[in-house]
Amino acid sequence: MNVQQPNSFRVGPDEHGHFGIHGGRFVAETLMPLILELEQAYAQAKNDPGFRGEMDRHLADYVGRPSPLYFAERLTAHLGGAQVFFKREDLNHTGAHKVNNVLGQIMLAKRMGKPRVIAETGAGMHGVATATLCAKFGLDCVVYMGEVDVGRQQPNVLRMQALGAEVRPVTSGAKTLKDAMNEALRDWVTNVEQTFYCIGTVAGPHPYPMMVRDFQSIIGEETREQMLAATGRLPDSLIACIGGGSNAIGLFHPFLDEPQIEIFGVEAAGHGLASGLHAASIAGGRPGVLHGNRTYLLMDDDGQIKEAHSISAGLDYPGVGPEHAWLNDVERVKYLSATDEEALAAFRLCSRLEGIIPALEPAHALAKAMELAPARPQEHLMVVNLSGRGDKDLASVAAHLGGAL
Repeated sequence: MNVQQPNSFRVGPDEHGHFGIHGGRFVAETLMPLILELEQAYAQAKNDPGFRGEMDRHLADYVGRPSPLYFAERLTAHLGGAQVFFKREDLNHTGAHKVNNVLGQIMLAKRMGKPRVIAETGAGMHGVATATLCAKFGLDCVVYMGEVDVGRQQPNVLRMQALGAEVRPVTSGAKTLKDAMNEALRDWVTNVEQTFYCIGTVAGPHPYPMMVRDFQSIIGEETREQMLAATGRLPDSLIACIGGGSNAIGLFHPFLDEPQIEIFGVEAAGHGLASGLHAASIAGGRPGVLHGNRTYLLMDDDGQIKEAHSISAGLDYPGVGPEHAWLNDVERVKYLSATDEEALAAFRLCSRLEGIIPALEPAHALAKAMELAPARPQEHLMVVNLSGRGDKDLASVAAHLGGAL
Protein backbone atom coordinates (compact mmCIF):
# COMPACT_ATOMS: atom_id res chain seq x y z
CA MET A 1 0.00 0.00 0.00
CA ASN A 2 1.50 3.31 -1.10
CA VAL A 3 0.63 6.18 1.23
CA GLN A 4 2.02 9.71 1.05
CA GLN A 5 5.13 10.04 3.21
CA PRO A 6 4.75 12.37 6.21
CA ASN A 7 7.34 15.02 7.07
CA SER A 8 8.18 13.06 10.22
CA PHE A 9 7.40 9.48 11.21
CA ARG A 10 7.54 10.46 14.90
CA VAL A 11 4.70 12.98 15.22
CA GLY A 12 1.71 10.62 15.56
CA PRO A 13 -0.88 10.01 16.69
CA ASP A 14 -3.25 12.88 15.94
CA GLU A 15 -5.47 14.33 18.68
CA HIS A 16 -7.99 11.50 18.20
CA GLY A 17 -5.33 8.83 18.53
CA HIS A 18 -5.12 7.91 14.85
CA PHE A 19 -2.06 6.75 12.91
CA GLY A 20 -3.40 7.08 9.38
CA ILE A 21 -6.56 4.92 9.34
CA HIS A 22 -5.40 2.95 12.39
CA GLY A 23 -5.75 3.55 16.12
CA GLY A 24 -8.56 5.62 17.64
CA ARG A 25 -10.71 4.58 20.57
CA PHE A 26 -13.58 2.18 20.07
CA VAL A 27 -14.80 1.52 23.60
CA ALA A 28 -18.00 1.13 25.58
CA GLU A 29 -19.65 4.39 26.61
CA THR A 30 -18.97 3.60 30.29
CA LEU A 31 -15.22 3.55 29.58
CA MET A 32 -14.97 6.88 27.74
CA PRO A 33 -14.78 9.01 30.93
CA LEU A 34 -11.95 6.75 32.19
CA ILE A 35 -10.09 6.97 28.89
CA LEU A 36 -10.38 10.75 28.86
CA GLU A 37 -9.31 10.93 32.51
CA LEU A 38 -6.26 8.78 31.70
CA GLU A 39 -5.38 10.92 28.67
CA GLN A 40 -5.50 14.09 30.76
CA ALA A 41 -3.50 12.55 33.64
CA TYR A 42 -0.82 11.29 31.27
CA ALA A 43 -0.54 14.68 29.52
CA GLN A 44 -0.02 16.36 32.89
CA ALA A 45 2.48 13.75 34.12
CA LYS A 46 4.47 13.91 30.89
CA ASN A 47 4.96 17.66 31.37
CA ASP A 48 5.80 17.36 35.08
CA PRO A 49 9.58 17.36 35.69
CA GLY A 50 8.94 15.77 39.10
CA PHE A 51 7.21 12.75 37.54
CA ARG A 52 9.99 12.31 34.99
CA GLY A 53 12.70 12.73 37.62
CA GLU A 54 11.14 10.13 39.92
CA MET A 55 10.72 7.74 37.00
CA ASP A 56 14.37 8.17 35.97
CA ARG A 57 15.48 7.37 39.53
CA HIS A 58 13.44 4.18 39.60
CA LEU A 59 14.66 3.18 36.14
CA ALA A 60 18.25 3.51 37.32
CA ASP A 61 18.04 2.19 40.89
CA TYR A 62 15.25 -0.38 40.64
CA VAL A 63 15.03 -1.51 37.00
CA GLY A 64 18.80 -1.31 36.45
CA ARG A 65 18.94 0.91 33.38
CA PRO A 66 20.65 1.60 31.10
CA SER A 67 20.55 -1.97 29.80
CA PRO A 68 23.81 -2.95 28.07
CA LEU A 69 24.42 -2.90 24.33
CA TYR A 70 26.37 -6.11 23.72
CA PHE A 71 28.47 -7.05 20.69
CA ALA A 72 27.62 -10.68 19.88
CA GLU A 73 31.11 -11.58 18.73
CA ARG A 74 30.73 -15.35 18.29
CA LEU A 75 27.34 -15.07 16.57
CA THR A 76 28.77 -12.40 14.27
CA ALA A 77 31.71 -14.65 13.35
CA HIS A 78 29.41 -17.62 12.83
CA LEU A 79 27.05 -15.74 10.51
CA GLY A 80 29.61 -13.70 8.60
CA GLY A 81 28.64 -10.29 7.28
CA ALA A 82 27.12 -7.69 9.59
CA GLN A 83 28.29 -6.99 13.13
CA VAL A 84 25.41 -8.06 15.39
CA PHE A 85 24.66 -6.21 18.64
CA PHE A 86 22.07 -7.15 21.25
CA LYS A 87 20.14 -4.54 23.22
CA ARG A 88 20.00 -6.46 26.50
CA GLU A 89 16.45 -5.82 27.76
CA ASP A 90 16.61 -9.33 29.24
CA LEU A 91 18.87 -7.90 31.97
CA ASN A 92 16.24 -5.52 33.33
CA HIS A 93 14.68 -6.31 36.71
CA THR A 94 11.90 -8.88 36.01
CA GLY A 95 13.74 -10.11 32.90
CA ALA A 96 12.19 -8.20 30.00
CA HIS A 97 11.38 -4.82 28.49
CA LYS A 98 7.87 -4.86 30.00
CA VAL A 99 8.99 -3.17 33.22
CA ASN A 100 9.83 0.10 31.40
CA ASN A 101 6.17 0.68 30.53
CA VAL A 102 4.70 -0.78 33.71
CA LEU A 103 6.75 1.54 35.90
CA GLY A 104 5.30 4.56 34.09
CA GLN A 105 1.73 3.28 34.24
CA ILE A 106 1.86 2.23 37.90
CA MET A 107 3.30 5.63 38.84
CA LEU A 108 0.37 7.12 36.89
CA ALA A 109 -2.13 4.89 38.72
CA LYS A 110 -0.67 6.06 42.04
CA ARG A 111 -0.86 9.69 40.87
CA MET A 112 -4.53 9.21 39.87
CA GLY A 113 -5.43 7.65 43.24
CA LYS A 114 -6.35 4.24 41.82
CA PRO A 115 -5.70 1.55 44.49
CA ARG A 116 -6.43 -1.47 42.26
CA VAL A 117 -4.53 -2.43 39.12
CA ILE A 118 -5.55 -5.03 36.53
CA ALA A 119 -3.49 -6.37 33.64
CA GLU A 120 -3.56 -8.99 30.91
CA THR A 121 -0.59 -11.19 30.16
CA GLY A 122 0.43 -13.86 27.65
CA ALA A 123 4.00 -14.95 28.25
CA GLY A 124 3.62 -13.68 31.79
CA MET A 125 6.35 -11.05 31.65
CA HIS A 126 3.92 -8.11 31.65
CA GLY A 127 2.04 -9.77 34.47
CA VAL A 128 5.23 -10.25 36.46
CA ALA A 129 6.27 -6.64 35.87
CA THR A 130 2.82 -5.39 36.94
CA ALA A 131 2.81 -7.58 40.06
CA THR A 132 6.34 -6.38 40.85
CA LEU A 133 5.57 -2.67 40.62
CA CYS A 134 2.24 -3.09 42.46
CA ALA A 135 4.17 -4.72 45.30
CA LYS A 136 6.71 -1.90 45.27
CA PHE A 137 4.06 0.85 45.35
CA GLY A 138 1.53 -0.95 47.57
CA LEU A 139 -1.34 -1.46 45.11
CA ASP A 140 -3.71 -4.42 44.72
CA CYS A 141 -3.03 -6.44 41.56
CA VAL A 142 -5.18 -8.81 39.49
CA VAL A 143 -3.69 -10.41 36.37
CA TYR A 144 -5.80 -12.10 33.68
CA MET A 145 -4.02 -14.93 31.87
CA GLY A 146 -5.36 -17.48 29.37
CA GLU A 147 -5.55 -21.00 30.77
CA VAL A 148 -3.28 -22.29 27.98
CA ASP A 149 -0.65 -19.69 28.90
CA VAL A 150 -1.00 -20.50 32.61
CA GLY A 151 0.03 -24.04 31.68
CA ARG A 152 2.96 -23.16 29.44
CA GLN A 153 4.28 -20.28 31.55
CA GLN A 154 3.97 -21.79 35.03
CA PRO A 155 7.21 -20.21 36.40
CA ASN A 156 5.78 -16.74 35.76
CA VAL A 157 2.46 -17.67 37.38
CA LEU A 158 4.37 -18.62 40.52
CA ARG A 159 6.36 -15.39 40.39
CA MET A 160 3.18 -13.29 40.17
CA GLN A 161 1.65 -15.15 43.10
CA ALA A 162 4.83 -14.77 45.15
CA LEU A 163 4.61 -11.01 44.52
CA GLY A 164 1.07 -10.92 45.92
CA ALA A 165 -0.92 -10.75 42.70
CA GLU A 166 -4.11 -12.70 42.05
CA VAL A 167 -3.79 -14.62 38.76
CA ARG A 168 -7.18 -15.29 37.15
CA PRO A 169 -7.11 -18.03 34.48
CA VAL A 170 -9.31 -17.28 31.45
CA THR A 171 -11.16 -20.24 29.97
CA SER A 172 -12.98 -18.57 27.06
CA GLY A 173 -11.94 -18.65 23.39
CA ALA A 174 -8.47 -20.02 22.71
CA LYS A 175 -7.56 -19.34 26.36
CA THR A 176 -4.60 -17.14 25.34
CA LEU A 177 -3.67 -13.45 25.25
CA LYS A 178 -6.65 -12.12 23.25
CA ASP A 179 -9.05 -13.75 25.69
CA ALA A 180 -7.15 -12.45 28.71
CA MET A 181 -7.43 -8.92 27.31
CA ASN A 182 -11.18 -9.41 26.77
CA GLU A 183 -11.64 -10.36 30.43
CA ALA A 184 -9.50 -7.47 31.66
CA LEU A 185 -11.64 -5.02 29.68
CA ARG A 186 -14.80 -6.56 31.19
CA ASP A 187 -13.34 -6.13 34.67
CA TRP A 188 -12.49 -2.49 33.94
CA VAL A 189 -16.05 -1.71 32.82
CA THR A 190 -17.38 -3.30 36.02
CA ASN A 191 -14.96 -1.62 38.43
CA VAL A 192 -14.51 1.82 36.90
CA GLU A 193 -13.87 4.03 39.93
CA GLN A 194 -11.04 2.26 41.78
CA THR A 195 -9.31 0.37 38.97
CA PHE A 196 -6.43 1.25 36.66
CA TYR A 197 -5.97 -0.97 33.59
CA CYS A 198 -2.26 -1.44 32.87
CA ILE A 199 -2.03 -2.52 29.20
CA GLY A 200 1.20 -4.29 28.30
CA THR A 201 1.59 -3.45 24.63
CA VAL A 202 1.11 -0.63 22.09
CA ALA A 203 -2.51 -1.65 21.45
CA GLY A 204 -5.84 -0.74 23.01
CA PRO A 205 -7.71 2.57 22.80
CA HIS A 206 -5.90 5.92 22.65
CA PRO A 207 -3.88 7.05 24.64
CA TYR A 208 -2.45 3.57 25.38
CA PRO A 209 -0.52 3.00 22.10
CA MET A 210 1.11 6.44 22.42
CA MET A 211 1.73 6.18 26.17
CA VAL A 212 3.27 2.70 26.05
CA ARG A 213 5.45 3.76 23.09
CA ASP A 214 6.67 6.80 24.99
CA PHE A 215 7.61 4.71 28.04
CA GLN A 216 9.37 2.09 25.88
CA SER A 217 11.27 4.61 23.72
CA ILE A 218 14.02 4.60 26.31
CA ILE A 219 15.22 1.43 24.55
CA GLY A 220 15.97 3.26 21.31
CA GLU A 221 17.21 6.40 23.05
CA GLU A 222 19.80 4.38 24.96
CA THR A 223 20.71 2.39 21.84
CA ARG A 224 21.42 5.62 19.96
CA GLU A 225 23.77 6.89 22.68
CA GLN A 226 25.44 3.52 23.18
CA MET A 227 26.10 2.91 19.47
CA LEU A 228 27.59 6.36 19.07
CA ALA A 229 29.82 5.74 22.11
CA ALA A 230 30.87 2.24 20.96
CA THR A 231 31.28 2.77 17.20
CA GLY A 232 31.10 6.51 16.56
CA ARG A 233 28.00 6.20 14.40
CA LEU A 234 24.38 5.08 14.34
CA PRO A 235 23.36 1.50 13.50
CA ASP A 236 22.59 0.52 9.92
CA SER A 237 19.67 -1.75 10.78
CA LEU A 238 17.33 -2.56 13.67
CA ILE A 239 15.41 -5.81 14.22
CA ALA A 240 12.76 -6.64 16.83
CA CYS A 241 9.94 -9.13 17.23
CA ILE A 242 6.32 -8.02 16.94
CA GLY A 243 3.32 -9.28 18.86
CA GLY A 244 1.46 -6.17 19.88
CA GLY A 245 4.85 -4.57 19.32
CA SER A 246 5.94 -2.56 22.38
CA ASN A 247 9.56 -3.73 22.44
CA ALA A 248 9.83 -3.04 18.72
CA ILE A 249 8.33 0.45 18.75
CA GLY A 250 10.52 1.24 21.77
CA LEU A 251 13.63 0.46 19.74
CA PHE A 252 12.36 1.86 16.43
CA HIS A 253 10.73 5.17 17.37
CA PRO A 254 13.84 7.26 18.12
CA PHE A 255 15.29 6.19 14.73
CA LEU A 256 12.24 6.54 12.46
CA ASP A 257 13.40 9.85 10.95
CA GLU A 258 16.83 8.42 9.99
CA PRO A 259 16.05 7.29 6.41
CA GLN A 260 19.37 5.48 5.99
CA ILE A 261 18.55 3.01 8.79
CA GLU A 262 16.76 -0.19 7.75
CA ILE A 263 14.11 -1.25 10.26
CA PHE A 264 12.62 -4.75 10.45
CA GLY A 265 9.76 -6.03 12.58
CA VAL A 266 9.38 -9.80 12.83
CA GLU A 267 5.96 -11.39 13.29
CA ALA A 268 5.30 -14.96 14.38
CA ALA A 269 4.65 -17.19 11.36
CA GLY A 270 3.79 -20.19 13.54
CA HIS A 271 3.52 -23.29 11.34
CA GLY A 272 3.90 -21.09 8.24
CA LEU A 273 1.77 -18.35 6.70
CA ALA A 274 0.16 -20.78 4.26
CA SER A 275 -0.95 -23.06 7.11
CA GLY A 276 -3.27 -20.47 8.64
CA LEU A 277 -1.75 -21.35 12.03
CA HIS A 278 0.24 -18.20 12.72
CA ALA A 279 0.14 -14.81 14.46
CA ALA A 280 1.32 -12.61 11.56
CA SER A 281 -1.39 -9.94 11.52
CA ILE A 282 0.33 -7.64 9.04
CA ALA A 283 1.30 -10.40 6.61
CA GLY A 284 -1.96 -12.31 6.91
CA GLY A 285 -4.58 -9.89 8.20
CA ARG A 286 -6.64 -6.87 7.19
CA PRO A 287 -7.88 -3.73 8.97
CA GLY A 288 -10.55 -4.21 11.61
CA VAL A 289 -11.41 -3.21 15.17
CA LEU A 290 -10.36 -5.14 18.30
CA HIS A 291 -9.67 -4.12 21.89
CA GLY A 292 -10.50 -0.48 21.34
CA ASN A 293 -8.45 0.30 18.21
CA ARG A 294 -8.43 -0.20 14.45
CA THR A 295 -5.46 -2.15 13.15
CA TYR A 296 -4.47 -5.20 11.10
CA LEU A 297 -6.24 -8.28 12.46
CA LEU A 298 -6.46 -11.96 11.64
CA MET A 299 -10.09 -12.38 10.51
CA ASP A 300 -12.18 -14.88 8.60
CA ASP A 301 -14.35 -13.99 5.60
CA ASP A 302 -17.19 -12.97 7.92
CA GLY A 303 -14.99 -10.55 9.87
CA GLN A 304 -14.73 -12.82 12.92
CA ILE A 305 -11.40 -12.78 14.76
CA LYS A 306 -9.35 -15.89 14.02
CA GLU A 307 -7.28 -17.61 16.67
CA ALA A 308 -3.57 -16.85 16.42
CA HIS A 309 -0.86 -19.46 16.87
CA SER A 310 2.75 -19.13 17.96
CA ILE A 311 5.06 -21.28 20.04
CA SER A 312 5.73 -17.98 21.83
CA ALA A 313 2.96 -17.02 24.27
CA GLY A 314 3.92 -13.34 24.02
CA LEU A 315 3.40 -13.20 20.24
CA ASP A 316 0.21 -15.31 20.23
CA TYR A 317 -2.15 -12.40 19.46
CA PRO A 318 -4.38 -11.84 16.38
CA GLY A 319 -3.57 -8.12 16.06
CA VAL A 320 -0.73 -5.62 16.10
CA GLY A 321 -0.27 -2.13 17.52
CA PRO A 322 -1.83 0.56 15.30
CA GLU A 323 1.42 2.49 14.92
CA HIS A 324 3.03 -0.62 13.43
CA ALA A 325 0.08 -0.99 11.06
CA TRP A 326 0.66 2.59 9.92
CA LEU A 327 4.44 2.18 9.63
CA ASN A 328 3.74 -0.77 7.36
CA ASP A 329 1.34 1.29 5.24
CA VAL A 330 3.83 4.14 4.77
CA GLU A 331 6.60 1.59 4.12
CA ARG A 332 8.97 2.94 6.76
CA VAL A 333 9.33 -0.43 8.50
CA LYS A 334 9.57 -3.76 6.70
CA TYR A 335 7.63 -6.51 8.44
CA LEU A 336 8.94 -10.06 8.07
CA SER A 337 7.88 -13.28 9.78
CA ALA A 338 9.63 -16.27 11.37
CA THR A 339 8.17 -19.73 11.97
CA ASP A 340 8.19 -21.68 15.22
CA GLU A 341 11.00 -23.86 13.86
CA GLU A 342 13.12 -20.88 12.81
CA ALA A 343 12.67 -19.32 16.26
CA LEU A 344 13.66 -22.58 17.98
CA ALA A 345 16.80 -22.82 15.83
CA ALA A 346 17.74 -19.24 16.75
CA PHE A 347 16.99 -19.94 20.43
CA ARG A 348 19.44 -22.84 20.43
CA LEU A 349 22.14 -21.06 18.40
CA CYS A 350 22.13 -17.94 20.59
CA SER A 351 22.24 -20.06 23.75
CA ARG A 352 25.19 -22.15 22.53
CA LEU A 353 27.23 -19.40 20.89
CA GLU A 354 26.69 -16.47 23.25
CA GLY A 355 25.77 -18.06 26.58
CA ILE A 356 22.53 -16.05 26.46
CA ILE A 357 19.22 -17.94 26.56
CA PRO A 358 16.75 -15.66 24.78
CA ALA A 359 12.99 -15.67 25.25
CA LEU A 360 11.10 -17.28 22.38
CA GLU A 361 9.75 -13.84 21.45
CA PRO A 362 13.11 -12.22 20.53
CA ALA A 363 14.23 -15.59 19.13
CA HIS A 364 11.94 -14.69 16.19
CA ALA A 365 13.94 -11.49 15.67
CA LEU A 366 17.19 -13.44 15.96
CA ALA A 367 15.95 -15.88 13.31
CA LYS A 368 15.64 -13.05 10.78
CA ALA A 369 18.97 -11.53 11.88
CA MET A 370 20.52 -14.90 11.04
CA GLU A 371 19.10 -14.51 7.51
CA LEU A 372 19.87 -10.83 7.01
CA ALA A 373 23.34 -10.51 8.57
CA PRO A 374 25.24 -12.79 6.11
CA ALA A 375 23.95 -10.68 3.20
CA ARG A 376 25.33 -7.44 4.69
CA PRO A 377 28.94 -6.20 4.54
CA GLN A 378 31.22 -6.52 7.57
CA GLU A 379 31.02 -2.80 8.35
CA HIS A 380 27.20 -3.03 8.67
CA LEU A 381 26.02 -2.50 12.26
CA MET A 382 22.88 -4.47 13.17
CA VAL A 383 21.01 -4.16 16.48
CA VAL A 384 18.64 -6.91 17.64
CA ASN A 385 16.35 -6.11 20.56
CA LEU A 386 16.78 -9.00 22.98
CA SER A 387 13.52 -8.16 24.68
CA GLY A 388 13.43 -10.92 27.29
CA ARG A 389 15.23 -13.85 28.84
CA GLY A 390 14.33 -17.44 28.07
CA ASP A 391 14.17 -19.26 31.40
CA LYS A 392 10.35 -18.94 31.26
CA ASP A 393 10.37 -20.89 27.95
CA LEU A 394 12.65 -23.81 28.81
CA ALA A 395 9.80 -26.21 29.62
CA SER A 396 7.97 -25.30 26.39
CA VAL A 397 11.10 -25.72 24.29
CA ALA A 398 11.98 -29.03 25.97
CA ALA A 399 8.46 -30.33 25.37
CA HIS A 400 8.59 -29.28 21.71
CA LEU A 401 11.95 -30.98 21.28
CA GLY A 402 10.77 -34.20 22.88
CA GLY A 403 12.15 -33.51 26.34
CA ALA A 404 15.81 -32.90 25.48
CA LEU A 405 17.38 -29.46 25.32
